[in-house]
Amino acid sequence: MRIFVTGATGFVGSAVVGELLQAGHHVTGLARSDAGAAQLAAAGAQVLRGALEDLDSLRRGAAQADGVIHTAFIHDFSKFKENCETDRGVVAALADGLAGSARPLIVTSGTALVPPGAVATEALRAGAAHPRVASEEAADAAHARGVNASVMRLPPSVHGAGDHGFVPMLIKLARDKRVSAYVGTGENRWPAVHRLDVARLYRLALEHGNNAHRRWHANAEDGVPFRAIAEAIGRGLKLPVVSVAPGEAATHFDWFAHFVALDNHASSAYTRALVGWEPQQAGLLADIEDAASGYFAE
Repeated sequence: MRIFVTGATGFVGSAVVGELLQAGHHVTGLARSDAGAAQLAAAGAQVLRGALEDLDSLRRGAAQADGVIHTAFIHDFSKFKENCETDRGVVAALADGLAGSARPLIVTSGTALVPPGAVATEALRAGAAHPRVASEEAADAAHARGVNASVMRLPPSVHGAGDHGFVPMLIKLARDKRVSAYVGTGENRWPAVHRLDVARLYRLALEHGNNAHRRWHANAEDGVPFRAIAEAIGRGLKLPVVSVAPGEAATHFDWFAHFVALDNHASSAYTRALVGWEPQQAGLLADIEDAASGYFAE
């Protein structure tokens, strides 16, 4: 298959590109810079120069492909709501390029969008109050137009060597504050997955066929207690591990407080049964403590 991948040089997207190429697919990756284009070419992928803001390039890439995997997102949290709306337009443009066909479109979202209070399953809809729901709403709109669109929900931690997501942010904060902290009892849970395992799931979902209106859950672990994450960071940095009262979380963690206190117990049972996905890589805590993953390198 000829697969168009957005975010193809990113932490998750580059793993997806490698997985697809290894499985014998032909990959075209979106690149906005010379460095990104060179990275894709070195991996063995074709290059389409463009950007998320260039909707014509997205339509062109999708129209020329047998399927699309959309992993890109603008990770500027100072403009988070604006970037979520940008993603709505991106998904619509990709759907334009696939209109009138059964070619699959996989849109990336997150398990954390499922409202708390119950185990997050693939059957549950994302909470309408969260700005990031725009991506899932755009996938729903594409499905309503007849596009074979589905949603891949990633857990809060997609980990592995080269991670620049939430765990490295926590490590930096612990270094700066000289303590590794959690909120309250720290019993709130973060699901997690290794980037290589999630790359394989993207491929399996793409190859599955008619995926329209499915939600895939990409978590290998249903919920790692946040206190255990803080303790692993404390051991790695040789720093004390402390509890921060909920009322003081914003002072300690700043804008990140909401994510630190997040309880996102999630299941991927339906996803695993549907495509036979069984994660094979290390779990989150083992990966944090593995020197080869480089989480504590300076």
